[in-house]
Amino acid sequence: MKRKTTKEILAESFRELAETRPIDKITVKDITSNCEYSTATFYRQFKDKYDLIAWSYGRDVEKNLERLTFDEAGWKQVLLDAAKYYYEHKEYLKNLLLHTEGYDSFVNNMTEINYVGLTRKIYNSYPQTKKDKRIDMMIRIYVIGTVGITCEWILGGYTAEPDVLSEVYEKAMPEMLREYLY
Repeated sequence: MKRKTTKEILAESFRELAETRPIDKITVKDITSNCEYSTATFYRQFKDKYDLIAWSYGRDVEKNLERLTFDEAGWKQVLLDAAKYYYEHKEYLKNLLLHTEGYDSFVNNMTEINYVGLTRKIYNSYPQTKKDKRIDMMIRIYVIGTVGITCEWILGGYTAEPDVLSEVYEKAMPEMLREYLY
């Protein structure tokens, strides 16, 4: 049986609160009271609630990428799983986008987490690949585009089921990256 870490419990507490309250109204004290931890425990794990949000999102992205097998079916499944994740957590993510101090800050953080995760996956899976500015730029452009469209979708700018969203992610993949992901 896998026990939850303190970070996981704090993240669950935060998400539970975020189901019913705007995120900018949730305090560290609220998070810790909800799970019966002290604020000192919180600050041993995170510097603030935005650090907790970033850690939680980054962990979810990493878990999805860890399942990637390098073929077309594997990558398409990762994209579908990502779209399903956004669909299942749409209200929570909408709360993050609408009720945090900095929309742009959250989007930039989301972009950076996706960029780091995809970059790490490519270079760790193909260690013979040297750092290449073109690959780096392609990853960056892909992530900026997919995060942007995902945020618009979360906020209601587009109506689509996860399978349609994942198809858009797949078709938007730059050709240069396909050789690493397929």
